[in-house]
Amino acid sequence: MLKIVRKRENIFIIILLMIILILFFIPTDFERKNNNSLRAKAEVISVDNSQLEQRGIVKTGVQAVKLRILNGEFKGKEFTSPNNLRGQLELDKMFSAKDKAFVVIDHIGNRVTAVNIIDHYRLNIELILFIVFIVLLVVFAGWTGVKSVFSFIFTVLMIWKVLIPFFLKGWNPIFVSLIVVSVLIGVTTFLVAGINKKALVSFLGSISGILITCIFALIFGNAFKIHGAVVSFSETLLYSGYAYLDLTKIFISGIFIASSGALMDVTMDISTAVYEVVINKPDITRKEAIKSGFSVAKAVVGTMTTTLLLAYSGGYTAMLMVFMAQGTPIMNILNMSYVSAEILHTIVGSFGLVLVAPLTAVLAGVFFTNSEYVNKLVGKESVS
Repeated sequence: MLKIVRKRENIFIIILLMIILILFFIPTDFERKNNNSLRAKAEVISVDNSQLEQRGIVKTGVQAVKLRILNGEFKGKEFTSPNNLRGQLELDKMFSAKDKAFVVIDHIGNRVTAVNIIDHYRLNIELILFIVFIVLLVVFAGWTGVKSVFSFIFTVLMIWKVLIPFFLKGWNPIFVSLIVVSVLIGVTTFLVAGINKKALVSFLGSISGILITCIFALIFGNAFKIHGAVVSFSETLLYSGYAYLDLTKIFISGIFIASSGALMDVTMDISTAVYEVVINKPDITRKEAIKSGFSVAKAVVGTMTTTLLLAYSGGYTAMLMVFMAQGTPIMNILNMSYVSAEILHTIVGSFGLVLVAPLTAVLAGVFFTNSEYVNKLVGKESVS
């Protein structure tokens, strides 16, 4: 029996790897059409700040940046690129000699028509960070860590190659998000926990939680009358030729997408806890198993709701600081669309956690206390 389950898991992993490869190479249909543009790493040789003006804490004007291309077709050649500063700290960037920059080179044949400096070059640091993350994960978790890496890569590709393109094509964001999140939950749960009833209970609980969160998000999203334009860069998207997008539905779908990870965590904790209880006490009754699941659920939910609050609040700390610095009354703050949107994110996401925890406890108690199943557990046989 154990060999059969391991064989199924190996087949599952092989299929997943094939899907990852397909997703990696499949185009999104939104790739830029101008094949004359090349991306390259460049070193800043010198800068000319004579055309910059200091306006309070920001600078405006043009910084002339002299560059040397470090890789690609034009390696070793030097160009000057304008770095336009608009007086926006979150968007502007300043360069100094010996900095590394990411540039886009427009050319016709061997003739360069323009070199645009995009930002500081960070791809190498990002790659190092990702490699360190993988190494630590694999060293600590072993084969489970390797499977977690597969799950991580699959999630990134599903978001970039499926979720975002279908949003841009005008598909219903709620429907697309539910499908994508369900697939991600299923793959992550069965890949990391194995193809067994423990993973099945976690999966069913997570899907239930996502549906509950989606329903609450739709109900309260309409009641709050919040336009999806509160999401950063969404209005820019409309002016970029995508005026047909339903930003409000995209905003609502983001609520249960954001909470899906926490839901998986909660359901897996409860499922695993009840599983271990049944293994160590085979004669436990269904009622006792469910009660044990409820005890775990209470503890997990108690901390996870605060975790969600901290995760969301980290993104709008500066906004709250502005309100406090200006002495804005708390009632005004709570009624503002941006703050209301974050409140909706936090509380609706927590609704799913609170309701899915007891449901998962019941599912685990029902699934794991089957007499035949308990005998297999005690006999250390794998569960199918």
